Amino acid sequence: MEKSIWVLKNKYWVLRHGRSIPNEKGLIVSSLDNGVLEEFQLASEGVNQAQAAGLAFQKQLKEKNIPLENVRICYSPFSRTRHTAKEVASVLNLPFEGPQTKAMKELRERYFGPSFELQTHDKYSEIWTLDENDPFMGTEGGESVADVVSRLAIAMETLEKEFQGCAVLVVSHGDPLQILQAILHAAKQHNESAEDLVSRIQAVKVPSILSQHRKFALETGELRPIL
Repeated sequence: MEKSIWVLKNKYWVLRHGRSIPNEKGLIVSSLDNGVLEEFQLASEGVNQAQAAGLAFQKQLKEKNIPLENVRICYSPFSRTRHTAKEVASVLNLPFEGPQTKAMKELRERYFGPSFELQTHDKYSEIWTLDENDPFMGTEGGESVADVVSRLAIAMETLEKEFQGCAVLVVSHGDPLQILQAILHAAKQHNESAEDLVSRIQAVKVPSILSQHRKFALETGELRPIL
């Protein structure tokens, strides 16, 4: 069977937030209640990373002849992602509270559950081992990889409905962004006839794909074009 033509309305980049205060402290901050606190925003190094990412994004936009009015910055409401998005908007000289920026709860950090919240980063290895064994099984009280896929599918559907012909920068977190890349990469390769985005994502929402999300890991402040 020939691959069906899959055309999205926008071009997409992902940006992991810059180095944050939780990164420096080695803390897992994954709940929305904690994540929005100002005390968990970017560290000074993270501000520099966000500004550098903004310059890199600006350069790529110029290379592709994409005007600034076609740029949309969509970000997780956590303080570290909001701070990152704000720095990028400043570099691009876009008003942060204007119509070209959008906070989206669907882009929030993956919640790892109460037993991992505010614990050391060493605990991540336990989570990722669980993901490899069964990406449909989350930690107690936390989100599985499959749970994150469900809300990211909603986010992508929303962006495709709201914007057309835009360069969309998705500012989020390590786990959500590597999961997003894993499913979009697989969806793009999908051979079935379903052409809408959500159907394609649902079709590739399988253990063999979801368990390998770590292959798409990003460093803090790393910008990457994806589609």
